[in-house]
Amino acid sequence: MDDASPTELIRQSSGSEDSRSQSPASSGFGDDGWNGKIIEKINQRISKKAPFFSLEFFPPRTPAGASNLVARFDRIRAGQPLFIDITWHPAGNPASDEPTSSLMIANAATNYSGLDTMLHMTLVYHQSREEIIQNLKRAKGQGVKNILALRGDLPVDGSWKPFDDNLGYSGDLVRLIREEFGSHFGICVAGYPRGHPDCTNYEDDLRHLKGKIDAGADFIITQLFFSADVFLEFVTDCRKMGINCPIVPGIFPIQAYNSLRQLVKLSKLNIPDEILGTIEPIKDNDEAIRNYGVHQCVTMCQKLLDSGEVPGFHIYTLNREVACTEILTQLGLWKDGAAGPIQRLLPWKQTANHSRRTCEDVRPIFWASRPNSYIHRTQDWAEFPNGRWGNSSSPAFGDAGHYLFYLQSRLKSQQWVNMLMSELNNEQEVFDIFVAYITGEPNKLGHKVTQLPWNDEELAPETDLLTERLAKINRNGLLTINSQPSINGYPSSDPVVGWGKPGGYVYQKAYLEFFISAKRIEKLKAVLAEHPFVNYHIVNQSGTETITNSSSTPIAVTWGVFPGSEIIQPTVVDPVSFDIWKDEAFELWIERWGKLYEVGSLSRNVIQTIHDTYYLVNLVDNDYVKGNILFDLLLEVAES
Repeated sequence: MDDASPTELIRQSSGSEDSRSQSPASSGFGDDGWNGKIIEKINQRISKKAPFFSLEFFPPRTPAGASNLVARFDRIRAGQPLFIDITWHPAGNPASDEPTSSLMIANAATNYSGLDTMLHMTLVYHQSREEIIQNLKRAKGQGVKNILALRGDLPVDGSWKPFDDNLGYSGDLVRLIREEFGSHFGICVAGYPRGHPDCTNYEDDLRHLKGKIDAGADFIITQLFFSADVFLEFVTDCRKMGINCPIVPGIFPIQAYNSLRQLVKLSKLNIPDEILGTIEPIKDNDEAIRNYGVHQCVTMCQKLLDSGEVPGFHIYTLNREVACTEILTQLGLWKDGAAGPIQRLLPWKQTANHSRRTCEDVRPIFWASRPNSYIHRTQDWAEFPNGRWGNSSSPAFGDAGHYLFYLQSRLKSQQWVNMLMSELNNEQEVFDIFVAYITGEPNKLGHKVTQLPWNDEELAPETDLLTERLAKINRNGLLTINSQPSINGYPSSDPVVGWGKPGGYVYQKAYLEFFISAKRIEKLKAVLAEHPFVNYHIVNQSGTETITNSSSTPIAVTWGVFPGSEIIQPTVVDPVSFDIWKDEAFELWIERWGKLYEVGSLSRNVIQTIHDTYYLVNLVDNDYVKGNILFDLLLEVAES
C-alpha cells in the first residue's frame, strides 16, 4: 500500500458514492505575490504561527455527483481552507475529460471555485513514463501547480508491475517530476507515523521518506493515526533522520463504523483499544458514532496544536464535510464569515489558476454574476487583459458551455420549478418573479427566489443599496439582470463595495442591464436623448438591430486608487464583448427557464415570446459624483 490515502482505500473497497489582449505588461495588481505552490503558503503560516487546514476529496462516480461536489466547493471556500486535494482514482479514468475524472474535478476546483488545489498522481495503473509525463502536462495546462506523488494502491490481483525499473516507488515519481518539469510543481509525499506496512521496519521506512524529500518533495502529509503521541514521536524521529520539511498530520474523522473497519483492514492499522471499547457498543448508531468521531478528533487535534509541532491539519473527508466542518469549527479553524469577508484584491472572484491570476486584472462587467462562464469562454486565451481592456475584437470567446458539469446550475430542476413557477399565464407573472428575487420576498406560491438564470449566486451585498428602486422598475417590466450603484471614493476596506490593497479608495459608475419589451424602445430612446452623460447600448435577440451612443472604446465603470500604484480599472463596459454576452443572456431564457416547461405550453410560450421580442440594454451613468440618474429615467419609461 505504498502511498494510498484513506479516501482512495475506502473508495476502492466499496462500490458506493457518498455523497487575450492588446495591452501593456501586467500591473500585477491581481497577483497576491504567491507563486502557486502550496509549500509557500504553508511556510508563511508556520512563520506567523497561524494553523491551517486542508481537505481531501475523491471524484464522484456520476456526472450528477461531480456537479454536486463542485457546488459544495463554493461553500467550502467560505471556510477558507489553505488548499484541497483530489485523489487519483483509476476506475474513473482520472486523466480524461469526463466530469468524474480526477483532472476535471481538480480543474473545476482551481479555475471555477477559486480553491488552491493539489492533484494526486500515482504510478500504479500508468502504463509508461510517457503517459505520466503527458498527464502531468495536462495538469499543468489546467493550472494545477501542486502534485501529491504516490505509488498508489496495488491491485488485489497483483496485476500491476512497474513498467520501468526506475519507476517503482513514489520517490521515483518525485525525481521524474523534477527532471521533466523542474521547479514548476510543488510536490507533496506521504508519510507513515507507524511505518509503511510493506516496509521491512520503521527505520527503513524513515530512510525511504528522507529519500523522497532529497529527490525534491516539499512537504509531507501523513497517513491517518488515532493518537497525538504517535504523530509527535514520528515528527521527532523524522527530525533525527534529517527530514526538516513541514509535516502535516492526516486526520481521519470516524464517521461510520463500517468505513472505519474497512479502512483499518486495508491500511493495516491498529485501532487503539480505548477507541474500540467506545465504538463497539454504539456501532449501529450512526449519529452516536459521528458524535464520538467529532469528539475524538477535536481532542486529539487540540493536543497536537498545543504541542507547537503541528502547522495545520489535512482532513480526509470521504466527501462528507458536515463532521469535518464541525471539528474545524470547534478548533477555531473554520472561518465561514466569522472573521468577516475575504478581502478581495479585485471586485470579481479570482481563479486559483496561478498563470491567469498573475496576469489578469480587467474583465467586462456583463459576466459579473456568471464568472464561471466567463472563465470558461476565455480559457484558451494566450494572454489576458491587464492594465486596460484593449481591443476585444481580436481574441475569440469560446462557446457558452451550458452542457459542462461545472457550468450547470447548482440547483436541482424542482428547485428551479419552485422558484420560477410551475405554470406561467402571462408576462406580469415573470415580472413578479424578478421582484421576488430582488426583494427576498417569496413568490406567489410561497417559495424564495434565490437565483435567476443570469445569476449563479445570491444577490451581491451592494445590491441592497438599490433594492427598492430595482424592485420598482422590475415590477413595471424592466427586467434587470446586472447592476451596480455609483460609488465615489469609498475606502478599499469597505465591507460591501471595497476591494484591493489597504489604504485605497474605490469608485464606480452606476450601471444597469435589463430586458425591455419592443413596444417601449422608442420611449427609451427619447428619454435617453435627454441625458447626454448616459451611455447606452440596446440590441435585439437576433442582433439585427443595435442602438448605441458609444464608440467601440471600452468604458471603465469600476476603478481604484491605491498607495504606490497606478489607477486600477478592473471592470469595463465593452461594446464588442456585449455582443458576445448578448447571445448568452438571451439563450438563458430558454436553457434555464423555458426548458422547465413542455414545448407548446402556455408557460413555454410566455418565455419564448420574451426571448424573441425583448431587447437587452446596458446603461452607464458617467456622472458618478452626482449619483445615479438611471432609475429616474427608467421610471419615466416604465410609467409612460
